[in-house]
Amino acid sequence: MLSLLAASGVAEPIQWASLGLKPGIEIGSFTLRYYSLAYLLGVIFAYWHTSKALKQPGAPMAQRHADDLFFYCTLGVILGGRLGYAMFYDTSLWTDFSGDGIVSWRLLRLWDGGMSFHGGLMGVTLAMAYVAWRDKLNFIRVVDYVSVGVPMGMLLGRLANFVNGELWGRVTDVPWAMVFPRDPDALARHPSQLYQAGLEGLAMLVIMLSLFWFTRARYRPGLLAGVFTVGMGVSRFVNEFFRQPDQQLADFAARTGLSMGQWLTIPLILTGLIVVIFALRKPALAATTPTPA
Repeated sequence: MLSLLAASGVAEPIQWASLGLKPGIEIGSFTLRYYSLAYLLGVIFAYWHTSKALKQPGAPMAQRHADDLFFYCTLGVILGGRLGYAMFYDTSLWTDFSGDGIVSWRLLRLWDGGMSFHGGLMGVTLAMAYVAWRDKLNFIRVVDYVSVGVPMGMLLGRLANFVNGELWGRVTDVPWAMVFPRDPDALARHPSQLYQAGLEGLAMLVIMLSLFWFTRARYRPGLLAGVFTVGMGVSRFVNEFFRQPDQQLADFAARTGLSMGQWLTIPLILTGLIVVIFALRKPALAATTPTPA
């Protein structure tokens, strides 16, 4: 792959098919898809990091809370992501029963693709709100701790999109433009999945980990959650300029000047900014704040 990128200064775009990528790991007749593996590893990393963070002074919850939390968050990201996609991006999923096999309702066929970041975020937020309410925890501090590990899931998910050759970018003539075989027009496009992996994933992961471990940000309730929300929102807004809008929403993007993802991101950014401002205006907590039993 490196040799292909090194030679990308020529006029011919990179052929995605020549990279030799496969959608998953073949185990006999079963294929473990990288997209599913990305979700799994993302949740495992977030759980591992949160468990590690809870061992630090002043944690907002105990390990037993984290165990319950990640069960509900996993449900939230899957259900919220799928329902959000059906609500904002492809309403035909609600009424399409053309699927093959045991499950004919396309809404339930997650393996066919179609997950919404904003829907998944809402699902996870509801899961955290439920656990915080049930166990009388500080909701905003729970969000602070959980949000640090989320960008790893974004990084892995976008890399899986690239490996699957899906969600490609807009037409371009940049030297690293790629032709994706599933593109019916076979045009040279931005590998926008890699842009998203870099900004929404790697860059945000470095920022969040650095704030948590090398500053006192975790003692300012809402600061980590606000930075995460603003960072994800801005990254998504910028990346949408390079990502090809979903086919069924291309006309919507042309009419409004922004994609559906960008419109959904604007309130996210504004909310994050408000949370950051309030977090910085309040005094920091003491490091000796007792951890809930």
